[in-house]
Amino acid sequence: MGRRPTIHDVAAAAGVSVSTVSKAVNGRYGIAVDTVERVLEAVEKLGYESSLVASSMRSRRTGVIGVLVADFEPFSAEILKGVGTALHDSRYDLLAYSGSRQASSEGWERRSLSRLSGTLIDGAIMVTPTVVNVTADVPIVAIDPHTGHADLPTVESDSFTGARHATSYLVELGHKRIGFVAGRPDLRSSILRDAGYRRALAEAGLPFDASLVGVGRYQQDTGREAATRLLSRADRPTAIFAANDLSAIAVIKAATELGLDVPGDVSVVGFDDIPEASTHNRPLTTVAQPMQQLGAAAADLLVALMKGESPSPTHIRLPTRLIVRATTAPPR
Repeated sequence: MGRRPTIHDVAAAAGVSVSTVSKAVNGRYGIAVDTVERVLEAVEKLGYESSLVASSMRSRRTGVIGVLVADFEPFSAEILKGVGTALHDSRYDLLAYSGSRQASSEGWERRSLSRLSGTLIDGAIMVTPTVVNVTADVPIVAIDPHTGHADLPTVESDSFTGARHATSYLVELGHKRIGFVAGRPDLRSSILRDAGYRRALAEAGLPFDASLVGVGRYQQDTGREAATRLLSRADRPTAIFAANDLSAIAVIKAATELGLDVPGDVSVVGFDDIPEASTHNRPLTTVAQPMQQLGAAAADLLVALMKGESPSPTHIRLPTRLIVRATTAPPR
């Protein structure tokens, strides 16, 4: 044929539709036995068995681990680095997968798993999944799930303690009006960072003021809008803790646009320690969560599950640490 055979070639050779070939090679119901046999004969004859699909049909193993993300952004990119490092000396390949327009759609992981599990991947790592009560033909580990660990093995950072330390540090500097640019209200880690912020205020004897809280949803545009509103007040906060670094960088941009100096007029603390935090023209004080370690821990946990082992624990929480840089100072 002079080229690698495709599913269309298999369909033509077997005298069936492409959808029938797909159902046959994926072992789905509703296909007659003789039709399945005819498709598999065409697969073998054409050499289509060299593909991952055909290989998995024969051995039920592909040697591939899938990392499913709603979107490729700094957090998921660092997670992928960690997974890749953990798998570097293993026999597993890594497949990073993000379906189109999934980031805003609840249940995206179910669609992704239905397309990949049992055919292209032997196990899956889901990054910030919207739901954790999913079923698949392969082992699954979740990183930073929306609703908590549930019954699924999970890996996450200690968001509550990290936020508490960040806010307490600002209090120690002398700040009494501390704003908060919150993350996504549907995400467990965001809720915990909000709780950590409030706990630190309470411990310092400072009242919680809902008007000093804006929702940035972990995005720069919405974070910038929230920061502009907070910093345009006559009684603006002297410090702002942002639930992630992208929002914190947006706070700095908003402050600059309003003619405010960071940290002279307003101190800013972020959360994550993405690469841009240290390379920003004003390096960001932030709470570092071990993003690459999250990916590596998830990969190790998944590989153990794929081997049929019973690893303990199956719910892993990694510590965070505060990194002080150039965006914080005592209030004027």
